[in-house]
Amino acid sequence: MDHLRASKLSQAIKDDTGAIRTHVSAIESAVNKVQQVQVTATQRILLEWISSSDYPAQQSDTIKRRQEGTGQWFLDAPEVAQWLDDAKTTLFCSGIKGAGKTMVAAIAIDQLLDSAQIGAYGVAYVYCSYKSQADQDIVGILAAILKQLVQGRPSTIRPVEELHQKHAGRGTKPTLVDIYSALRDVLAQYPYVHIVVDALDECQKETRRQLCKKLLDLQKGTDVRLMVTSRFVPDIEDAFRLASRLEVEASDEDVKQFVVGQTHRLPGCVQRSATLQKLVQDSVVEAVGGMFLLARLHIDSLSGDTTAKEVKSTLTTFSKGAAALDDAYSEAVERIEGQRAKHCKLAKNVLTWITFAKRPLTTAELCCALAVKPGEAEFDPENKPDVDDIVSVCAGLVVVDQESAIIRLVHYTTQVYLEHISSRLNPDGQLKIAETCLTYLSFRVFESGSCATDEDFEERLRQHEFLDYAAKHCGEHTRCVEAKVAHLVCTLVTHSGILSCAAQVLLVPSYKYRGYSAHYPALTGLHWIARFGLCDVAKEFLRRKEGEICAVNAMDSNGDGSLIYAVKREHCAMAKLLLDKGADVNAQGGCYVYARGGYYCNALEAASSKGHEAVVKLLLDKGADVNAQGRFYGNALQIAAYAGNNKVLEHLIEKDSISQLQDPYNRTLLWWAAAGGQTTTVQVLISQYKYDSRIADKFGRTPLWIATKKGHRAVSELLSEECGPTDPGQTASPDHSDDSGSIQCDVCTSSIRATDFHYHCRHCFNGDWDVCEDCRIRGAFCAEETHVLVKRTIIDGSGLR
Repeated sequence: MDHLRASKLSQAIKDDTGAIRTHVSAIESAVNKVQQVQVTATQRILLEWISSSDYPAQQSDTIKRRQEGTGQWFLDAPEVAQWLDDAKTTLFCSGIKGAGKTMVAAIAIDQLLDSAQIGAYGVAYVYCSYKSQADQDIVGILAAILKQLVQGRPSTIRPVEELHQKHAGRGTKPTLVDIYSALRDVLAQYPYVHIVVDALDECQKETRRQLCKKLLDLQKGTDVRLMVTSRFVPDIEDAFRLASRLEVEASDEDVKQFVVGQTHRLPGCVQRSATLQKLVQDSVVEAVGGMFLLARLHIDSLSGDTTAKEVKSTLTTFSKGAAALDDAYSEAVERIEGQRAKHCKLAKNVLTWITFAKRPLTTAELCCALAVKPGEAEFDPENKPDVDDIVSVCAGLVVVDQESAIIRLVHYTTQVYLEHISSRLNPDGQLKIAETCLTYLSFRVFESGSCATDEDFEERLRQHEFLDYAAKHCGEHTRCVEAKVAHLVCTLVTHSGILSCAAQVLLVPSYKYRGYSAHYPALTGLHWIARFGLCDVAKEFLRRKEGEICAVNAMDSNGDGSLIYAVKREHCAMAKLLLDKGADVNAQGGCYVYARGGYYCNALEAASSKGHEAVVKLLLDKGADVNAQGRFYGNALQIAAYAGNNKVLEHLIEKDSISQLQDPYNRTLLWWAAAGGQTTTVQVLISQYKYDSRIADKFGRTPLWIATKKGHRAVSELLSEECGPTDPGQTASPDHSDDSGSIQCDVCTSSIRATDFHYHCRHCFNGDWDVCEDCRIRGAFCAEETHVLVKRTIIDGSGLR
């Protein structure tokens, strides 16, 4: 008996102990989750600062539309298994338009996210879009990947913190070098990372070229497993010619599964008849030719039928081959035009807005835009249509992404088709869009001008949901029809309050920091007009001014004239108009711009940096001074060499034939080209212009030295053959901190890490002049030798004279 009691007692103790362990484990898990939430909360600002993208929302929307049972062929493919398991592999998935490539990407991402333990390996992805090309440049895409990888493992956030320390206080943006370096550092902290890029063909050609190069370069040094989807585009196929390939095509079984899953959307006569259901399934599968998009459009085309005979008749109209997609779109437009007049008008306005919008629109923005009536002074919310009604009248051509609240066309081919028929669909569509934007910006509520605080500014954007779009893109829409709306624009930009409100929204930094909403220049109406290249509007505006020359040379609060605004955005016709009206071709920009990251002192320097050849030729013909000194890059010649804009450089050298031209620090054009890593420019300067590669700056630094220091291997190898064995560059070694430093030395362009001592001038260039310790030892000073340099670090802000 005692033995039995002891046994029971022992078992009870064990049970209690096990229960306690379970509770402790649960408590620890809960604590970890709380800590993770707290970490996420404290780091959210940094991650939003580095990238405002929200691809997880798009992933959620896409995977929700997956029909159960489809796409399994992809997961079962040996090429996918190899990509998942093998180090440094690349999987290139090509396919025809509408084949389901985006869904395949979403399925791959979903599989990765489901399989990954928190932080065990990295997962990042990008959905490229024809509608987001302005935001999806190389910096934006890499920043989005960086953001997701840090979110997956918050302990890797240090490189992002360093970038924030470098840029946030100045209001500048991280450069490509900054983002690439930070991404490389974060990748090194993962055992391996999967990166998925969908619809690479929808990026601009130069962006995708750069992206391919950067991702493949990252793959050389770290275990990056890359998957890319695209249509059959020659330059993309060539970039991934060595990758494992898998063609995406909607299988008959997947299409059938899709149709079965859409039965609830078919007419009641089909839902009640198994025979009709099979007929629909067989007809759609036969017609689509491996194109999921076409299957979806065919299902939509049956929605208006009410009898079995009508359904069978519609099935006989399904075309095949190359014209099938256009035929399906044409049929959808016919259904739109067959609706009641009000519904037809609403549908055409919706399609016009989405087709010609400069970026994706949210449902709230579109509803506001549709509610604006010409001539009204206030917004009437009772004019707003319902989102469900908007979708229902568009015959399946429009969808809403629920997570992001983006309303978009069903496919990018829809955009191409609607652009093609726009003159028939809505002849005055562009004019209506421009008038809507101008009317909205002119509302009485905005006459009070800009907001004084960040909180007030953000509250204004929340309350007025169309303001962000209207302020940022009004000018672009106006350019298409400017002669018809010139009077409206002039009225808008001559009202100081409305102009101030619009300028604040247009020009404030997209990255938020304390006081960011005040960091924009106060400008004149002509600055706004010049920024968008509105020549007809400018003529009308100047006709209303008594002193044309004063108007064209008026400066914004940064000290920039309208000419600089036109030149920066390559509006050559606008620049010519301003110069013909008396703009000073050699006007120097103000100082404050440098505190915000600008480096252009004059129009020629800005055009040379951007590589705007036609604008550079115009400015030179108008007497622009090639040797006018800027700041960081010296003059236009040096900035063109640094940027590798060889055609521009050729025009500039023709105007200034000074051999071996040097700046105040004795840096030649060859030195600057080497510092920028411009191999072709270095070759041209040596072979065509006979530049001497052995000429050093005043601190003894040769082009080979700076190229080696900054890690430009190709340039170093080229110059190494040109220079003698005594060149100091032969013994130099790359300074890897150049890629991840916190600020840049204004003398040698090398980076200064956050913990390194450097020398700072509080006066030169509005307190934005920094010299690294090495340059200071060699005698470097600031632009004015009477100033005092303060020795300090970035992190602790200490100052030692």
